[in-house]
Amino acid sequence: MSARLRVALLGSTGSIGRQALEVAAAHPDAIEVVALAAHSSAEALAAQARAFGVPDVALADGGAAHRLEHELRRDDDPFRAVGAGPDAIERMAARDDVDVVLNALVGAAGLRATIAALDAGTTLALANKESLVVGGDLVTRRARPGQLLPVDSEHSAILQCLVGEDDRDVSRLWLTASGGPFRGWSRDELSSVTASDALAHPTWRMGPKITVDSATLMNKGLEVIEAHHLFAIPYDRIRVVVHPQSCVHSMVEYVDGSVKAHLGVTDMRIPIQYALSHPRRWTGPLEPLDFTTLGTLDFEAPDPDTFRCLGLALEAGRTGGTMPAVMNAANEVAVAAFLGGRCAFTDIDRIVERVMAGHAPSALDSVEQVLEVDRHARDAAAGLL
Repeated sequence: MSARLRVALLGSTGSIGRQALEVAAAHPDAIEVVALAAHSSAEALAAQARAFGVPDVALADGGAAHRLEHELRRDDDPFRAVGAGPDAIERMAARDDVDVVLNALVGAAGLRATIAALDAGTTLALANKESLVVGGDLVTRRARPGQLLPVDSEHSAILQCLVGEDDRDVSRLWLTASGGPFRGWSRDELSSVTASDALAHPTWRMGPKITVDSATLMNKGLEVIEAHHLFAIPYDRIRVVVHPQSCVHSMVEYVDGSVKAHLGVTDMRIPIQYALSHPRRWTGPLEPLDFTTLGTLDFEAPDPDTFRCLGLALEAGRTGGTMPAVMNAANEVAVAAFLGGRCAFTDIDRIVERVMAGHAPSALDSVEQVLEVDRHARDAAAGLL
């Protein structure tokens, strides 16, 4: 590359953010990290800023931002900006000297940054799936062709399977799911699982929230909504299939019966890197698959009666409007409660279902409306704990 890609990384201290920095470190001649943001991890963000010489940093939590500023000023580091609060992260996403904003923030809090990056005309590498889940058409109608690039392994796989194809020839999208640590379990068995059980994902290395979502299959429901918006495919043409080896990351079926599948090792650095290098490819960060030792590839239908979050997410997506935001907010509250030991694993779908049942959906018209709906749904979910 003649010039380095200037990247603003939002959510840098989380799992995706840390792996994105590994990609940046592996390609120093191609990537320049110019801004870093996170929620509240002041010490971790300071260490990242020093390691990569990043002059613009921010934390959504105001108190943590003060600690960050003290940490950086103490060493006389020449940092130009230490931002505090959601507005600071939104400003960072809208910088006009950034080539790519990689939004790896966790939860619905990432929506404002997504909107800011798109409105600024910046390429957006999106790992914050909740932006599309809760924002839906608010996001996609802002994006120019090629401006929005998915980072999720499944959606990156679909994007790569669509290269060179005519959208009119797509018959169906297949999203693969590992099945999580409880694949094949009964509802009764799920009632006694602990947070440590749910966090023991069999194939992927992810943050705690998304790992629990994978265990409930909520993550796959969120990804169906995301795929619907990213690729303009109706819900009845998006299927979920459980694939425990997590080797096939997703598939695209075409009208002539052909199916393109994207295969690769289970490492998020590959889709992260592709979002940054797109439409080219850079040297990979790890050894590729060895098909001589891979063994069998298994596929099976999901169990929606046991893992009810999948069906609830699909119901919310088909209902549309504000319902996905309500579903997502209730799930975030319930997952946090489960991780904190305040509810059972099987209470997660119960809470989501009850909050959805109490909501009268309306059409999406603004980010402010989405955030207000999100707040009410969180209050309702908290009241059920």
